[in-house]
Amino acid sequence: MTGDTEALPARAHTLRLVLGDQLNPDHHWFSSRDDGVVYLLMEVRQETDYVLHHAQKILALFAAMRDLARQLREAGHRVRYVAIDDASNRQSIPANLQALMAHYRANRLQYQQPDEWRLDAQLREWAATQAFAVEAVDSAHFYTTRTEVAELFTGRKQWLMESFYRRMRTRHAVLMDDAGEPEGGQWNFDHDNRKPWPGTPALPADARPTHDHSALWARIEAAGVKSFGNPHAAQLRWPLNRAEALQWLDHFIDTTLPHFGAYEDAMSTRGERLFHSLLSFALNTKMLGPQEVVQRAEIAYRAGKAPLAAVEGFIRQILGWREYVRGIYWAQMPGYDGRNALGHTTPLPAWFWTGQTRMRCLSHAVGQSLDGAYAHHIQRLMVIGNFALLAGLDPAAVHRWYLGVYIDAFEWVELPNTLGMSQFADGGLLATKPYVSSAAYIDRMSDYCKGCAYDRKQRTGESACPFNALYWDFFLRHQGTLGKNVRIALVYRQLQKMPDTDTAAIRAQAKALLGRLDDL
Repeated sequence: MTGDTEALPARAHTLRLVLGDQLNPDHHWFSSRDDGVVYLLMEVRQETDYVLHHAQKILALFAAMRDLARQLREAGHRVRYVAIDDASNRQSIPANLQALMAHYRANRLQYQQPDEWRLDAQLREWAATQAFAVEAVDSAHFYTTRTEVAELFTGRKQWLMESFYRRMRTRHAVLMDDAGEPEGGQWNFDHDNRKPWPGTPALPADARPTHDHSALWARIEAAGVKSFGNPHAAQLRWPLNRAEALQWLDHFIDTTLPHFGAYEDAMSTRGERLFHSLLSFALNTKMLGPQEVVQRAEIAYRAGKAPLAAVEGFIRQILGWREYVRGIYWAQMPGYDGRNALGHTTPLPAWFWTGQTRMRCLSHAVGQSLDGAYAHHIQRLMVIGNFALLAGLDPAAVHRWYLGVYIDAFEWVELPNTLGMSQFADGGLLATKPYVSSAAYIDRMSDYCKGCAYDRKQRTGESACPFNALYWDFFLRHQGTLGKNVRIALVYRQLQKMPDTDTAAIRAQAKALLGRLDDL
């Protein structure tokens, strides 16, 4: 399975590269067998090292890649798997491809289009220098092309997701009635999906299979791969293949989707995922296709098994938001990852790598991320991302942390979410306002403030919640940039009414907090 297992291999006319996030065994490539085709999968330091990754992310991807190689072999395909510790592994994709093309005396290379600009550019530039034929094919995964979102919004200052989402619903006839109108008479039921979770209904059981990848993890560590977070190598709970992902999809639709909508913005120390699907890793590695997931959710609604608000909210994340941010990514790269509209440069506090902070909300959200490589979207946006924006953390450093820590984070989906939605670093192209809040929002949507070392109601003083002073100081600092934004006009009207002594105290409190971020 690994290494130069074929000293004199039978000649191949075509090599086909399968990347680590292209783990769809139903891709049209695999519909027929050809002994002249060799499928290539490779574990390389190029991909483990470009940012520091969570241990579970590396482990889950390598284990799933190895399982796909097994499936392809059992189906009769020729497969070359280059493991992380193979002596022949040159630890870069182009270098391995160059060697393997010569090894198999092949005259054509095919690869599925990468979803990250970095890899796409690398393969295109390398292919242009080769004497043999190189062909890129579609991964046959998304609803849209790379350029579709850009074409839709040509000439517009802001690229609003809602208009794109409505277009997608209409085109694909998703949640539409017989008259061509949206089910329930409206497009978006977001206002129904903002409830805190009071402890009932009961949380669904985690029915995912457990895998022991201890031996693989030992090889990864011995190969010198650096990582962070808890590997949980002996009890990893991320799907190994499409069959397991489909079983988990069934479980989510049957037990969890009915409550997803109402509590999708809720947070609690009593449950890490609450009613979220945990399908994003399987979706983003292409074990599952977005079309089949959307279809299953709509069928549940049509069968009366899940309410419209829950199903619409779930489908909007996939048919709308997921496709939309991919379009933003391809339209804005290269260079989007360098945007910093607010000029933030503060390094990440040390507790981003340990979770050891007295702020209970951040201790839980960051600690959960480090332990399980997962946090749901409100934890990412309104706890961790909220603090990062209020504190003026360097958006590029925040981006790298998010890209590394989360099991489902691939740059095409993570970068617009982090840099645009969370950190407002693109100046408002993606988000119409900065997504920030004081402690009041976190208290309303979670149980985090109960038992915290800080007082959620105080703005200043030693025991005051850091979110409060940082919230108001953020708007004071950036009044020149944000003061004319109509969506946050109320904030500036409130600031105008504040006595000068109050704003001075807020500024002083924020300055003191920003001077000791590591110790909060």
